[in-house]
Amino acid sequence: MAKIDARLDELGLTLPAAPAPAANYVPFVRSGNLLYVSGQISNGPDGLILGRLGATMDVEEGAVAARFCGLALIAQAKAALGDLDRVKRVVKLTGFVNCTPDFTDQPKVVNGCSDLMVEVFGDAGRHARAAVGAPSLPLGVGVEIEAIFEVE
Repeated sequence: MAKIDARLDELGLTLPAAPAPAANYVPFVRSGNLLYVSGQISNGPDGLILGRLGATMDVEEGAVAARFCGLALIAQAKAALGDLDRVKRVVKLTGFVNCTPDFTDQPKVVNGCSDLMVEVFGDAGRHARAAVGAPSLPLGVGVEIEAIFEVE
């Protein structure tokens, strides 16, 4: 078994099916040794994770939503590469948090995804990052995150 697949099993994590694009874009693009994965919205086992931080969701709920975004990002990387052991590094995450104007804990929400990347990829999961507040996100989801991976 591949190292990263074994790590996912060890953590008790199951990757979702790589979501299909919802509009006129592709789920990922490889350019040289970089894999760009389109934004993945918060979608859990019970469907879309909807809400607005600072109104209908708290930081912990937002972090869980971000973790599900991370699982979808990893699923897209696996769909693109066939083997997650080809991921050399998580280069950057950009997280968008559906929130009220006075909400300022976007970094704590996006940590749900960042922490997952380190759990799964170890030191190679440490990355540059942006965590941005947004007045709304597609379909009313709480979080959307995109990623750049360095790959073999």
